[in-house]
Amino acid sequence: MTTTFPRLLLEHAAKRPDAAALREKVYGIWQTTTWAELALLVRRLACGLHAAGLGPGDHVVIVGENRPRLYAAMLAAQSLGAVPVPLYQDAAAPEYRYPIDNAEVGYAFVEDQEQVDKLLEVRAECPRLQRIWFDDPRGLRNYSEPGVDSIDALVAAGRAHDESNARLFDAEVARCQPADVAAMFFTSGTTGNPKGVVHTHATLIDRARAGQAFDHLTEREEVLAYMPLAWIGQNIFSYAQWLVCGYVVNCPESPATVTIDLKEIGPTYYFAPPRVFEGLLTSVMIRMEDAGRIKRWLFKRCMDLARRVGPALMDDKPMGMLPRLAYALGDLAIYGPLRNSLGFSRVRIAYTAGEAIGPDLFTFYRSIGINLKQLYGSTETAVFVCLQPDHEVRADTVGVPIAGVEIQVSASGEILVKSPGLLKEYYKNPQATAEVLSADGWYHTGDAGFIDAAGHLKIIDRAKDVGQLLDGSMFAPKYVENKLKFFPYIKEAVAHGDRRERCCAFVNIDFEAVGNWAERRNLAYAGYTDLAAKPEVVELIRDCVEKVNADLAQDALLAGSQISRFLVLHKELDADDGELTRTRKVRRGYIAEKYQVLVDALYAGKTAQYIETAVKFEDGRSGSVAATIKLVDAKTFPTVKAAA
Repeated sequence: MTTTFPRLLLEHAAKRPDAAALREKVYGIWQTTTWAELALLVRRLACGLHAAGLGPGDHVVIVGENRPRLYAAMLAAQSLGAVPVPLYQDAAAPEYRYPIDNAEVGYAFVEDQEQVDKLLEVRAECPRLQRIWFDDPRGLRNYSEPGVDSIDALVAAGRAHDESNARLFDAEVARCQPADVAAMFFTSGTTGNPKGVVHTHATLIDRARAGQAFDHLTEREEVLAYMPLAWIGQNIFSYAQWLVCGYVVNCPESPATVTIDLKEIGPTYYFAPPRVFEGLLTSVMIRMEDAGRIKRWLFKRCMDLARRVGPALMDDKPMGMLPRLAYALGDLAIYGPLRNSLGFSRVRIAYTAGEAIGPDLFTFYRSIGINLKQLYGSTETAVFVCLQPDHEVRADTVGVPIAGVEIQVSASGEILVKSPGLLKEYYKNPQATAEVLSADGWYHTGDAGFIDAAGHLKIIDRAKDVGQLLDGSMFAPKYVENKLKFFPYIKEAVAHGDRRERCCAFVNIDFEAVGNWAERRNLAYAGYTDLAAKPEVVELIRDCVEKVNADLAQDALLAGSQISRFLVLHKELDADDGELTRTRKVRRGYIAEKYQVLVDALYAGKTAQYIETAVKFEDGRSGSVAATIKLVDAKTFPTVKAAA
């Protein structure tokens, strides 16, 4: 049954030639590519690549937003036995040097002029990179760089090559085997250089099929592809499962139109990391702050009811007639319009993964009738390890192992996984491969957790991040950070406390949410740094921190992680400044080192600390941001003892 991605494409084109495979929004209008049209495009691109010298085992970089012709380029490369290597489109040019050099890349497909310019910038240091093809020609008419050409030109060359070598494409597809390498994904690199995770057709397709069977996915699903293709989560949902299931993948016009496009498409199958759900909730809360008094009162009453009743109804638990009727009225007045406003009216299954999601945030979406579930996996496991079955969804677990997966918990509490979806290797890094893959086939995830009595996996934190305070109590920074990030006013948080006497935290405000809050109070500000330093904003964040502390006090295991002191950072944490990965994971060690003076000031009991920080602007210029930051004490609470 195992096959390859190009063969799956040809099967869909043979069985359903006129069915929609991809849609792309161009100048406000959705354009459809059928399976037959896609198969023809892939054939011509593959023939063009063959004529350009691409062969089995060669690496092809893919950089850009989700675009049908970039998907076709991946399929064309795989048809010849070559390996697509998607990279993050928002990365700065220097970030491309290592993966391009490490993977010995000679060919690249990019979306537009911005990506062409970045690759040309690094080409002098990556001499193997000879050919670059672009999708969008705007701004590139007068470029005369050698080896740079349009995808249209490659298609034309491929058509001619196909006409003179009619059997070439079919022979190349037939030669490709399931055990061949299908793609390479570079990890986010929270510590050191990113590692190239090598996956075969067999590993990716096996996990895509396991996910398909688990949630009964069909060709009738609609998916919106708006996260980077370089993130394996998006790649599995909009590429691997797309080719396995044959559903429709929709590509937004631009990142700025995603919210509108979401409403127009009405996806049935949705996937996003927690930060996207956090952002959507923040936009809802901002709108409610601007609503009239009666509407705010109605929203609060209905949401209180939803939190009590909604998750139980979604899990088909017994419920009295009166709560059901009250919820139905709330659905008519609030929940239904809210789902529609978010673009989730047709969602049958929504998943979140990539990092832990706050329980309050998770409960909010399930309360309003969105079947949001958590999954557990990683780049190295081809995503699908544990999924939450319908009617067994809990905020504190990530589900049960799915078909083909075995899980063990080591004596140290680390989760070990055995699965058909495990990576083949880290590219050119046998030492790192040996560190995570044991001789008997177990993958060391680096996550700390346990399996509960119901067979569900619980994740505590990254094993390397879980620590202890000096009094011996557990310190789980990600858990604390997620609780802070539930508040719409907090965008990012970094908790400190391992081997220290107490927990302290850095907080990034959400500029849009806090700006809206300030404007309604006639509080003038000149930018992020000015707003973050306002005494009123610091008090707003203190209130959020103390609510988190009151919540942590209810948990005997983590009550010691209450935040005793905090500060509001003078700048947003940014991937361009090395503080976040491209998937917006906090690089905690780097931040602690970069802002050591602030960490020391928090623990020294200072009330203020001056700091000047180097930053990179979007246009590539460098500069600095300086501020005197207020260091604030927060109220902590006695641990609430469980009833006997």
